[in-house]
Amino acid sequence: SKIRTGWLNLFCQHTSASLTVCDRSIGSGSGDRLEKALNDTVPESWNDEFFVHTYEGPDDMPGHVKASIMGPSITVPIVNGVLGLGSRQGLFLCEHRNTGGFGCNLNRKVVLTLQGVDR
Repeated sequence: SKIRTGWLNLFCQHTSASLTVCDRSIGSGSGDRLEKALNDTVPESWNDEFFVHTYEGPDDMPGHVKASIMGPSITVPIVNGVLGLGSRQGLFLCEHRNTGGFGCNLNRKVVLTLQGVDR
């Protein structure tokens, strides 16, 4: 792109996946720690306690709650023609279903909207 200054908005079109900015350093383990924290916050055992929407599997409603907590979109500034992320920041698609994501019937789509000026 020739955009020098502007914004990139990313929007996840799903209710059991989300987007986040997180530590991308090799060996940081941030993805595993984030998943553990979300599983501790919204355990699948809640299906037996008060979730009603369970017909798509035990990970479905917890996935919806986790996606709502994390959020479906991220906006990143474009600074001097590049993403204005910190040196250790990366963009991540978070899958909140045990059986979701690549290689199954739950392929995820993210809409990108780029807006800015070229000077």
